[in-house]
Amino acid sequence: MNVKQHWTRPETAAVAGLLASASGIAVLWAAGIEFPVYPPPGIVLLGTGAVAFAAVRTRVRWAFALPIVLGAFIQAGFMIEGFTGGVGFANLAGDAGTAAQIGQAVQQLGAVTAIVGGVLTLRARTARRTPQAV
Repeated sequence: MNVKQHWTRPETAAVAGLLASASGIAVLWAAGIEFPVYPPPGIVLLGTGAVAFAAVRTRVRWAFALPIVLGAFIQAGFMIEGFTGGVGFANLAGDAGTAAQIGQAVQQLGAVTAIVGGVLTLRARTARRTPQAV
């Protein structure tokens, strides 16, 4: 059975959010922000997550969880780092320059978009499976 599956808006938003968040990390890296390893693991993690979600989005039930978990991981890391004296909030405020500020903003907006897209995908799939009362 070779049925073509169309992308829904929430699915598109989830993938776009993951890729935007990864590109935000790339901008941070290009702006000179130091990362503990090369290449920054967030780029690899988010890029792989976007590809995995795109590949299995219609075949497995848990696919919606990928953008939610990865977006939450990025947001949690940002918040934890920010409240423990890290550079996340400073980057967002522009203390490390405009490029770092843009990269940090894109990373965070992408993560939020991925979370929202994943949640809306979950909601749409749950609505399709739930029998309607007569």
